Amino acid sequence: MPLATAARALLDERRPLTRAEVGAVAALPLADLPDLVALAHKVRLAYCGPDVELESLVNAKSGACPEDCAFCSQSARHVAADAEVYAFLDLDEVLEAARATRAAGATQFCIVVAVRGPEERLLRRVIEAVDAVQRETGLEVACSLGLLTVEQAERLAAAGVRRYNHNLEAPRAVFPSICSTHSYDDRVATAQLAARVGMELCCGGIVGMGETLDQRVDFAFELAALDPCEVPINLLDPRPGTPLVEQDLLSPREAIQAIALFRLVMPAVWIRLAGGRERVLGELQAMGLLAGANALIIGNYLTTLGRAPEDDHALLDALGMPVADGPGEGRFIIDGDGAHSRPASTPPEARVNIAIRTE
Repeated sequence: MPLATAARALLDERRPLTRAEVGAVAALPLADLPDLVALAHKVRLAYCGPDVELESLVNAKSGACPEDCAFCSQSARHVAADAEVYAFLDLDEVLEAARATRAAGATQFCIVVAVRGPEERLLRRVIEAVDAVQRETGLEVACSLGLLTVEQAERLAAAGVRRYNHNLEAPRAVFPSICSTHSYDDRVATAQLAARVGMELCCGGIVGMGETLDQRVDFAFELAALDPCEVPINLLDPRPGTPLVEQDLLSPREAIQAIALFRLVMPAVWIRLAGGRERVLGELQAMGLLAGANALIIGNYLTTLGRAPEDDHALLDALGMPVADGPGEGRFIIDGDGAHSRPASTPPEARVNIAIRTE
């Protein structure tokens, strides 16, 4: 019954689910997971279409971060983590990573730095890199630079940063056990600021840091309240030397359930499978895409290795899921600038056909 209610609300009435409705779906036993996956896939197709967006990132400044996030090996406070430490990469190195991103068939390139927030010299170097990447490759550029001031956010937007990534990381109730050097509200404020100055908001987090299932559902609603364009879902892959090194991995079924629940709460966003998918999902990575995800980070992550982009392309081919076109290709031009800010709206007739095809 909870699944039937959710299907009617999202596919027939086109209305958001309430917290109680999603809670009832989450309470279903994992034995019912195939039915939940089927519904999430229908919702993804109805709201977003079949395309999968690919993004690659570059860890442009690594380690020595003053924050104490319990999951992160780049924190200077986790000396046993032994993460690589280096200053901001040379411009040629950033461009090399961007060209590799373009060659891998991705349309998004994210410049990430390990800092609390960018100081002036770093911000200038990031803006220089953004300009060069756009000019040399035509990729849409995102940035993840930590906490921002109003002036910094405005400068990034003026420089053409399309999307700003600032994850909430964990549910509000869990966040104090994950980080003490800044607050959950600090993260919310930067996320809201990025959107206010005209950048698209990429905002997600890490699933599997000890939160309960109810807290996981709360997290989906907390993210939805920020109206993000994109929601990265990372699955905790505990890093040696960090406080969460002994945290048990999610089971593949729990991870797939989480992806599907996030899709039901946020039917019209890019849900991007990110770090930890190889280790947690293993041979079931295809199920993550059938459970509502419609975007991938390809290649390596910040401090962990991914898999070859060719393997992800082969997976998408096997699933019959086309890779999203880049700017100017037609399907995603929704704002006059050739950008695909949100998944393409599928015409009502096609939505009906999609629902029939997935019965």
